[in-house]
Amino acid sequence: MPAATRRSPKARVYRGTPRNLARLAAVLARGELVAVPTETVYGLAADALNPRACRSIFRAKGRPTADPLIVHIHAWRQLEQLAEPNDAARRLAKAFWPGPLTMVLPKKACVPAIVTSGLPSVAIRMPRHALFRRLLKQCERPLAAPSANPFGYVSPTTSAHVLAGLGQRISYILEGGAATIGLESTIVDLRNPAAPRLLRPGAITREQLEAVLGLPVEVVHGHAAPAQPRAQIAPGLLLRHYSPHTPVTLHERIAPGDYRNASADEAWLLLMRPTGRTSPHVYALDPRGDLRGVARHLFGKLRELDAAGYRRIHVELAHGGGLADAINDRLRRAAAKG
Repeated sequence: MPAATRRSPKARVYRGTPRNLARLAAVLARGELVAVPTETVYGLAADALNPRACRSIFRAKGRPTADPLIVHIHAWRQLEQLAEPNDAARRLAKAFWPGPLTMVLPKKACVPAIVTSGLPSVAIRMPRHALFRRLLKQCERPLAAPSANPFGYVSPTTSAHVLAGLGQRISYILEGGAATIGLESTIVDLRNPAAPRLLRPGAITREQLEAVLGLPVEVVHGHAAPAQPRAQIAPGLLLRHYSPHTPVTLHERIAPGDYRNASADEAWLLLMRPTGRTSPHVYALDPRGDLRGVARHLFGKLRELDAAGYRRIHVELAHGGGLADAINDRLRRAAAKG
């Protein structure tokens, strides 16, 4: 019996040349999918005003339709075409757009129900990534784009991650280098501008939002159960998400005594490179423990350890608020039992 052969991905990775951007804009215009780089994570993009194209996103990812999509734009006029902005949205956009901030606002009729999971609100972001912005401008259409990975798995921060996860399901990937932030965008609910709510922490912190708005921002702690059929207000709110296949155990702090005599089939992931003698199964997210480096490398390292065959991954939580809240949000969801 012949040995099993591994199928080659059908997806092709395209460099960001003017010719390729024109080609991929045409692909999106005819209702197909393109994986795109952003400063947060890679996204799987489709024409946000084409319901058939957006349904293809859910099929390719295996994503439940109760989990709405984020719509990406390149100009303020597009926001006014898609949603009902208020003064709070204008102030946050002036401060943080283009950037890693998503705002939930009442939607207009042109936004298909499949994008918003049937809800009367839409999540919108103006990304900062220069190449993605060039593609958005070339398309002249808003693009719906959740993370470009199988639903529930660790988000992709490089084109290689996209190829590994969706290479058999999609045909086009735009190469834009490694994501510089590495965590999904902050999501703030502005449907009631007098009572803003932080739905998902990210690189734009609660403290930054409050400083611009001059209002307290409520942090939403409730998470939907994995099988809950009711539509969510925004993506990334499930109890278990961003999860490697290998079980994850979280620790407030990891000390040398925790891993020195530990089993070789368990990995230990620290925020900062330890000093002195250590174990070959100990890894660090940033040499100095800088939280920006921790965030940037988190998903890539979880993928690496997941592929290494460990029985369990132990991870140290971040401390200090701000970006630490976003890092710990992703870690707690990665470690949650499904």
